[in-house]
Amino acid sequence: MTNASAFHFESLVWDWPIAIYLFLIGISAGLVTLSILLRRYHPEAGGADSTLLRTTLVVGPGAIILGLLILIFHLTRPWTFWKLMFHYSFTSVMSMGVLLFQLYMVVLIVWLAIIFQKEVIALQQRWFPRLGLVQKGLTLLTPFNRGLETLMLVLAVLLGAYTGFLLSVLKSYPFLNNPILPVLFLFSGISSGAAVALIAMALRQRGNPHSAEAHFIHRVETPVVWLEIFLLVAFFVGLALGDDGKMRALSAALGGGFWTWWFWIGVAGLGLIVPLLLKPWASRGSTFHGVLAVCGASLTGVLLLRFFILYAGQLTVA
Repeated sequence: MTNASAFHFESLVWDWPIAIYLFLIGISAGLVTLSILLRRYHPEAGGADSTLLRTTLVVGPGAIILGLLILIFHLTRPWTFWKLMFHYSFTSVMSMGVLLFQLYMVVLIVWLAIIFQKEVIALQQRWFPRLGLVQKGLTLLTPFNRGLETLMLVLAVLLGAYTGFLLSVLKSYPFLNNPILPVLFLFSGISSGAAVALIAMALRQRGNPHSAEAHFIHRVETPVVWLEIFLLVAFFVGLALGDDGKMRALSAALGGGFWTWWFWIGVAGLGLIVPLLLKPWASRGSTFHGVLAVCGASLTGVLLLRFFILYAGQLTVA
């Protein structure tokens, strides 16, 4: 298989914009999940001045909006997308995904507004001084923040897993029709969220690389990476022990060729092994370049995993 045919083949339905969309959604869900866990286990570090929370404030909604824009303009008729936002079908995974996105964005904006209410009120008083409803609304919602945070965590986990469900329901592709995909995508999304957060912390806190929130992210990140490795092994073992279609799909993906090299060099090598090998060196030096090397490799690996699953998964049809 040539490089050109690896990205263009007869059974291909979803191509590279979908992989980027899945990657961006995973980052948002991962950042929100980590932010809520930080506030639960280290409330003193999870305030409005937290780098993780500030990163989530910008990247959390931003990644979702960018991902949806990519998805909308990738559609054959993007101007009809608005119909999905108001006409739900409980038998359609795509329709349920749109509903989940809407709930996620509404709760995310309210949750972030409560955390950063001083900044929100300051902006409101500066630009819309007569709009006192904002301050009253935030005051009313603040006592319910704990419950809202729990709901936000549930929605973030569902969204992270949804990116895998979106592919796993494609029954005509044996490689993708796998129940492990939602869990794998959830934890790889948390891993990418951790990488983005650590890069932001390295940029903002060069004088304090051992902050409580950085220590928390490191504690979460390592078991998540090992869990990713376990899930990948379980994913491939499941294919190897499956029916003829799944074995053919595994052979097409890892039996040699472009996508085999993509997986071993990009996903396993750059995305998993390199960060694990570089992490002790980066931790000792605590330099921005060290953090950037480790987190950049991890982020690239997650993106390459999305491409591998999407393209290699469509090589074989049942």
